[in-house]
Amino acid sequence: MDFNFILLFIDSIHLQLDFLGQGSHTLGSDDPIVKGLILGMFAVAGFGILLNLFNAAVRKKMVDQVKLKRIMKETRGWQKERMAAMRAKDQAKINELGKKSAYMNKMSMEMMQMNMRPMLITFVPLILIFYLVLPQLFAYTVALSPISLNVIPGDFFQLTCTAAQALEEGHVCFGKENALYLWAWYFLSSISFSGIIMKLTKTSMDLG
Repeated sequence: MDFNFILLFIDSIHLQLDFLGQGSHTLGSDDPIVKGLILGMFAVAGFGILLNLFNAAVRKKMVDQVKLKRIMKETRGWQKERMAAMRAKDQAKINELGKKSAYMNKMSMEMMQMNMRPMLITFVPLILIFYLVLPQLFAYTVALSPISLNVIPGDFFQLTCTAAQALEEGHVCFGKENALYLWAWYFLSSISFSGIIMKLTKTSMDLG
């Protein structure tokens, strides 16, 4: 399981919420300071990199990486053994491993708390940046995709403008089918660079 991706996903959920009463997907400006598709793409990607560095710095300061990886290695090892015993229908081994369930649950909870703690620090600055700074700098859509990226059913997590929205005059997506929303391009940029940044800052949750 890719914990880095999960943390990024959780940290980006607020971008879909209607904090300012503007409606879903409307993060951006009619008259942005940064104009032009190419400049907007690179500038938003740059914000993604900078905010990833900020998150990594907070994470490095607040989380004991040695302890976290020890807990992760121990819990994953136990889960792997338990699954192997269940597949082999080795009841004796299952019972033996079951005795450690309470301890492992406690370790998993501690690991979750360690991972969530930095988010409590970074959440407010990110909210201020996304709802006070970025909407003034960039347009509603800042990149184009050759295909639709709306792979999750429903309209909660739409990354790109739909064909219907592109035909709706007055909509931010008018005439721009498969254009990526400002928040969506930031989200994809963050995912693209997060692994590299976490490895460089030694804050990755990859045991390998």
